[in-house]
Amino acid sequence: MKILLTGKDGQVGFALHKKLALLGEVVATNRHELDLENPDAIKTFIDKIQPDIIINAAAYTEVDKAESEKLLAHQINAVAPQVLAEKASELNIPIIHFSTDYVFDGLKKEPYQETDQANPQSVYGQTKWKGEEAIRHHKKHIILRTSWVFGSHCQNFLKTILKLVQEKSSLNVVSDQIGTPTSSEALADVTYKIVETIFNDPNFKDFGSYHVTPMGDTDWFHYACFIVDEAMHLGLKTTMTSKDIKPISSDLYPTLAKRPTNSRLDNTKIKKTFMLELPHWEEEVKKVLKEIIH
Repeated sequence: MKILLTGKDGQVGFALHKKLALLGEVVATNRHELDLENPDAIKTFIDKIQPDIIINAAAYTEVDKAESEKLLAHQINAVAPQVLAEKASELNIPIIHFSTDYVFDGLKKEPYQETDQANPQSVYGQTKWKGEEAIRHHKKHIILRTSWVFGSHCQNFLKTILKLVQEKSSLNVVSDQIGTPTSSEALADVTYKIVETIFNDPNFKDFGSYHVTPMGDTDWFHYACFIVDEAMHLGLKTTMTSKDIKPISSDLYPTLAKRPTNSRLDNTKIKKTFMLELPHWEEEVKKVLKEIIH
């Protein structure tokens, strides 16, 4: 099996590259090896390597910057997926594409289901939604929506908190946005299972959109406190404790892009379809902290 993986240097792509190598040949690309701003380059590359499946982990993820770099965000999050999906259709191969909780407005009280109405409130969310819509034109697609991604590779909230608690004496963290921290390793494990299932079942029909996050949920403030407590437990020398973190409301921490208040995604469908046992987010955080600190 030949797998084309985009975005190999990102959080999700990095974890996928390692995991998918167990399934076959992975042609993993970054922005230098495959220019996603250039539709012709994408087509030529796919024609040349003739993959059996495309996994698109590349994205423009600078949420606030996207507000001023609309064209670039649109090119990578909407146009590139469209070209990838068109080529997948041409070759009659499956495509797996990663999306985000930002396609929702965050106003729902319960966790979002795959069938809920999208209503993105930011340029990032809007471009990711357009990318989803483009992918859906190809019958053999899997869209994996996730949230609050973290891992030992690349920049993320967990690593930012680790850095700050070794430098500052106090922190203010938003407490009125809820979601589920999702490790890039957990996403790679789920993707592995999906790819394996598709290729082991010639009659596989369960294409479509899925929400993939671990179990449980939290807010940014409690998440930060958990990170600090666990890091200290693992022996990290800090200049503060979780008691020095103060909860604040979103309006006291204005950002260029609007964040969803509720980012919780219902993962029932993916668990049932692919018979998955998903870990609790706290266990995943502990694993990544051990990796970083030890």
